[in-house]
Amino acid sequence: MALTRSGSWRSVIVAKEAIAFGHRTFAAAAGKSKKGSKGAASDAPKASILSKEVKSTTVVGANILKDGTDPKIMPDSEYPDWLWHLLDKRPALSELRRKNIETLPYEDLKRFVKLDNRALIKENNSIKAKN
Repeated sequence: MALTRSGSWRSVIVAKEAIAFGHRTFAAAAGKSKKGSKGAASDAPKASILSKEVKSTTVVGANILKDGTDPKIMPDSEYPDWLWHLLDKRPALSELRRKNIETLPYEDLKRFVKLDNRALIKENNSIKAKN
């Protein structure tokens, strides 16, 4: 690509300088030296200031309110039944397709319809993208 005007060369040179010197750097923290620091032990992770008793009775870090406190851990009987089934493994679409649809429980049938519709939408979208 040949440039015919000298003004164009000037803009190219300015652009190269901006690229070369336009990168971001970070300054060292005030009062800290980079090498040979005697305070290297202070860079190690700090031990938790919470007692073991507090850790075992509260959900540390679960508070989302500015003025709130962390919730207390309750006995299992105080939590709703559905909570204990959140991590249960649910069947994949391929497994649901192998089973007889008429004998599936309602929850599995609902999941089958949802996953099957999602697969059909993805297939139709890929066909439209090719055309």
